[in-house]
Amino acid sequence: MMKVAQSHWFEAVVPSEKRALQLFCFPYAGGSTQVFRPWQRHFSSEVSLWLAHLPGRGRRIAEPPINSLKELVEVLADAIVPLVRENYAFWGHSMGALISFELARELRRRSHALPGALFVSGHRAPQIPSTEPPLFGLPEQDLISHLKRLNGTPRELLEDPEILKLFLPTLRADFQITETYIYAPADPLACAIYAYGGLQDRDVPVGSLQAWSHQTSRKFTARMFAGDHFFIQSSTANLINVLSRDVQAEFLLRA
Repeated sequence: MMKVAQSHWFEAVVPSEKRALQLFCFPYAGGSTQVFRPWQRHFSSEVSLWLAHLPGRGRRIAEPPINSLKELVEVLADAIVPLVRENYAFWGHSMGALISFELARELRRRSHALPGALFVSGHRAPQIPSTEPPLFGLPEQDLISHLKRLNGTPRELLEDPEILKLFLPTLRADFQITETYIYAPADPLACAIYAYGGLQDRDVPVGSLQAWSHQTSRKFTARMFAGDHFFIQSSTANLINVLSRDVQAEFLLRA
């Protein structure tokens, strides 16, 4: 298994020693958590955003990406355990939601304290299998055409051969993570789950988002926003406002 220094995996956006809550952020397929960095200013001063830096993107662009969710959550668990304090939570969109869920289950297998809540976005409940054909093995032009239809990747990136050479291997590995995922039944997690979705997201209809309720023995809340699968880009301000309020209500107002 890949061994990398813990500082490579997680970064606090602001110094967090005196902050009441750590919110660990996980990226969508092909993405980087750098997109969440500006969100910090919208949260209470009690909340510290922690960015997960995965291989093959951002400052780790030169490293080979990981294409196995099992391997990824095991190495993430190794890295996160020494960092977490009493109050922490996970946020992830699409692939990031799946990583958040399986990382929480991996921490439970290790008898480690669970996050207080999962904030999962843009992903059907994990027990619902995908009915779509896999994308990770598509020929390059077919994959690019699909990405254009998803409307989540800037066109200028998809039309730049040099950037594509760096971007596509990571994207294929990320798609392989999600498309080869097989859900293993287990007891619901003893942490709250907040699920966020796009009203026009054909890949994650409302019912498959609501089904996250079966994965928690605690509180479940679903929130819907205008937009498709990348509503986090089209409804960013509204999403951040709602997410920060949910974080505040779940962790800080009850303290």
